[in-house]
Amino acid sequence: MMRIDIISATPDLFESPLKSSIIKRSQTKGITEIHVHNLRDYAYDKHRMIDDKPFGGGAGMVLKPEPFFEVISKLKSERTYDAVIFTVPHGKIFSQEDANRLSLKNNLLFVAGHYKDIDDRVREYFATEEISIGNFVLTGGELPVLLMADAIIRLIPGVLNDSESALDDSFQDGMRIAAPSYTRPAEYNGLGVPPVLLAGNHQEVKKWKEMQSEIMTAKWKKLNNIPE
Repeated sequence: MMRIDIISATPDLFESPLKSSIIKRSQTKGITEIHVHNLRDYAYDKHRMIDDKPFGGGAGMVLKPEPFFEVISKLKSERTYDAVIFTVPHGKIFSQEDANRLSLKNNLLFVAGHYKDIDDRVREYFATEEISIGNFVLTGGELPVLLMADAIIRLIPGVLNDSESALDDSFQDGMRIAAPSYTRPAEYNGLGVPPVLLAGNHQEVKKWKEMQSEIMTAKWKKLNNIPE
């Protein structure tokens, strides 16, 4: 079983996603165990303050170090984590390769930032990996954590049914996009399915999928300015 712990200043954001779809199925099957920890539960002053103004001035509020040190130290005293992952703008861009690698781990701890930032001493002391999901700004790290958790969990054996196998997904075969998919009806609103998919010739279907994958990959690389 994989255990995932998540530390957040806004744990309510995880309520619905963790109880839906594939992530819910993984927990129901006993394949994953997911725990969300409210940062405010580890703020022990009378106002339960978890943020303060940044030293040196500037806009926004910074999450204080004390609650993070409390909760992370507590969790690390209870088990060994294969990775302590911080969502940060300067981190490595998350990829399918990362999802594959992390899906083989037993215990993962995600730290989701919020407001302007987390006091950087927390990252310096605890982070084993620093990951971003792209070059844009979000209100907090909760959505990146959910995206990564979904990408990781669906790869764990037993989570997906055979018909939902992740092996044919885009990016599983290096930097390649999967061929487009079609289903019934064979014709709808004047739009038809490529005839090769209806003919039942598996060799021809395989060739078609490989060709379409090359076309889709080339288009994706051009859109994203990635060299061929």
